[in-house]
Amino acid sequence: MPATPAWPPKSTPRLFVEQVLTLGATLNISGNSAHYLIGVMRLKEGALVKLFDDISGEYLATVTHIHKRDLDLTVTEKLRERETTPDLWLVQALIKKDRFDWIAEKACELGVARFVPVLTARCVVDKVKDDRLRAHMIEAAEQCERTALPHIAPLTKLDAVLKDWPSDRILYFCDERGGAPMLEAISAGPAALLIGPEGGFTDSENALIRAHANARPISLGPRILRADTAAVAAISVWMAKNGDWAA
Repeated sequence: MPATPAWPPKSTPRLFVEQVLTLGATLNISGNSAHYLIGVMRLKEGALVKLFDDISGEYLATVTHIHKRDLDLTVTEKLRERETTPDLWLVQALIKKDRFDWIAEKACELGVARFVPVLTARCVVDKVKDDRLRAHMIEAAEQCERTALPHIAPLTKLDAVLKDWPSDRILYFCDERGGAPMLEAISAGPAALLIGPEGGFTDSENALIRAHANARPISLGPRILRADTAAVAAISVWMAKNGDWAA
């Protein structure tokens, strides 16, 4: 017997929307998203689009009207609920813009629940644009079939992050100066990974982190890693042992 075609087709465009989705709702899509659907994908009335909203899950919609610079979509079917994400935060010191954006993108792809930008003494930049980070995360989620986006916390100085740290969450401090091997050190429960900037933490920052009751210094092996490499490596190890990779 012939195989049953995939539904909806894998070629169906996929789009994040800010509006909470419900069956029967009609959405007007404009701006870059409309340009992508009309000008790049060349959709016609009756075409299908997958939508997700980071709240209620993923839906199927039909193009009902196409205008010059915008189009209307009507939600016709719920495909799945919003995914459950592992309880992992990434606490990342600021680094150069392009590489920081890359970390945000990969954190989304890998399933991090919360992204916490941190300002430290050796950060080469001192500002971050949340809307830019979110745009990178949205693009990654659209392409990787994700239905959840990491929450982006406000940029905060390291000492303030440590002062207000939740008592029920372990902070795994990826320290190039040494610590317990990560695979041996990590355990089940709410967790966060702390990654330093280019040049690492200062001596006083290192001491401050190590003195925190919830901090657990860990090692990512014998090689010194760049901040972006360390972030992806640490997330991957945690996911493999305690996250949804281990399921």
